[in-house]
Amino acid sequence: MKHMLWLLKWLLKVGIFFTLFAFALNNQQDTTVNFFFGKSWRAPQVLMVLGAFTAGVVVGVLGMLPRWVSHQVDKTAAAQPAPSTATPPAAGAPSYADGL
Repeated sequence: MKHMLWLLKWLLKVGIFFTLFAFALNNQQDTTVNFFFGKSWRAPQVLMVLGAFTAGVVVGVLGMLPRWVSHQVDKTAAAQPAPSTATPPAAGAPSYADGL
């Protein structure tokens, strides 16, 4: 079963790779992006699309970063043992560990 899942995972990776590769081959024509003040940028269409995708991922990660950091801080604080406020038993006093 473990071998079958490994094989399915690699088949999925290979399928995604070839899909993106075919996308890149089919979108090689030049595209122009016009910015403000008469500035423009010409590049292959696949680079424009992949650049927009990358910019979206970066914006998403940056938007998620503050919540992720606070979650990590909370998780670290929860892992720390709380300071004990109980007083230790007096010397010679029976305790539950002694089998009262």
